[in-house]
Amino acid sequence: MSSSFSVIATDRGILPFGGTVDETPIYRAHNSFLELGQQATIEPCDMSWRTKIAFTLDDVLSPEECSTLIKLTESMGFNPAAPGIQTPPGMRQNQTVHWIANEADTAEIYRRIHSYLPQNIDGMTLDRRISQRFNTYRYIDGEVFKPHVDGDWPGYGISESGELETWQDSRSMLSMLLYLNGEKEGVQGGDTILFDERRERHRITPKAGRALFFRHGIHEKSVVHAGDRVIGEVPKYVVRINIMYCPYRLV
Repeated sequence: MSSSFSVIATDRGILPFGGTVDETPIYRAHNSFLELGQQATIEPCDMSWRTKIAFTLDDVLSPEECSTLIKLTESMGFNPAAPGIQTPPGMRQNQTVHWIANEADTAEIYRRIHSYLPQNIDGMTLDRRISQRFNTYRYIDGEVFKPHVDGDWPGYGISESGELETWQDSRSMLSMLLYLNGEKEGVQGGDTILFDERRERHRITPKAGRALFFRHGIHEKSVVHAGDRVIGEVPKYVVRINIMYCPYRLV
């Protein structure tokens, strides 16, 4: 597995309880981890309220694909430092590895989910691709992610010369949290909680292949959420992927 990835860039990493680590690696996957063209049966569940967009899609990835992804990220190595992430000390309590997925894999995920995504949000239209940057998190016993909103990001990919590039013609508007394991694999706790004016509105249980989507950005339509405490010996694995939107004229 070690030959299937390499370091493509580094960035200053933020530690969970304060402090930084220079040159925290961002990796690039060289090989595909998905079964391309798989005809998955997606199960949607809408949890939106008022101006808040939130929904889940089950079975976006198969259990076998999730297992492969866990093994890949474990080979890369999880790190307390999160490259390019700005969180206050004590908010993010987990380990992470950030990497750029193979373009064929992100195209396959887009193929599986695009018909379930909002096609237009606030004058922006769904891009034809999702960001290739996969921010993967591992939670062990006692770890949490305290209530917060996700910021918006540019899209990331790989240039023709093989370097990390950011996309200038689109911006993320939805977070996609892709769970790689859950209760069936022995995970205890670790629910994602969505809040409505500081009250719990929804609680999403991790399940391998389940994806949770919600609005993000620094504005009133963004969904406040938290990762509940993980209990026991089995870590929880989840990937944050950004869903991209762009002006109508660019699509």
